[in-house]
Amino acid sequence: MTSAWDFPERGRWATHDPSYRGNWSPYIPRNIILRYSDEQDLVLDQFVGGGTTLVEAKLLNRNAIGVDINPASLGLVTKKCNFTLENCGKVYFKTEDARNLAFLPDKCIDLICTHPPYANIIKYSVDIIEDISRIPAEQFLLEMGKVANESYRVLKAGKFCAILMGDVRQRGSVFPLGFKVMEMFQQSGFQLKEVIIKKQHNCQTTSKWIQKSKKSNFLLLAHEYLFIFKK
Repeated sequence: MTSAWDFPERGRWATHDPSYRGNWSPYIPRNIILRYSDEQDLVLDQFVGGGTTLVEAKLLNRNAIGVDINPASLGLVTKKCNFTLENCGKVYFKTEDARNLAFLPDKCIDLICTHPPYANIIKYSVDIIEDISRIPAEQFLLEMGKVANESYRVLKAGKFCAILMGDVRQRGSVFPLGFKVMEMFQQSGFQLKEVIIKKQHNCQTTSKWIQKSKKSNFLLLAHEYLFIFKK
């Protein structure tokens, strides 16, 4: 109910697990889907990763399209979504680039709920040239502009687009990746409805950075931004 979200317990119901590095807590897409969509709506996640959004959409009786440039990711997600309930949504998978969703017509999506990579902080593939998790922040921003344009095109008027994004450190300074991505989506035509501060928990690399932060006098980044845009 507020613009500060904190989920100390990650959430391990259904087929959720933390094995896919960098995936978000299921509490986040669950709250987004419940607030900004209705049953049988069509939800898009164009950076499907570990599949958290798709599992939640199916559990909440929403239909969903999961897109990822990495076929290995979609193979994992297909298994996670292989369950049935009395009232559950249908899930579709597509190996495509989030910058080019040509297989989707204009204004066909009811909600976008996605968690893109934070530039090249975690590289999700080794040899997929089109994978934007392999490029530095400045170039990543240009590519996210294309993602924003496609998101605006496929979303229905009056509907919502939710993006979780964090900042990164470069040469001892903070590069405000979150707000720069926010600006890209605004430039594409989206209105900014909410800025939610989400606290991070249980990051795999936190222990490694604690001593470095003491030695070099910098704070550990422990928050992310959840931007809610409206078309």
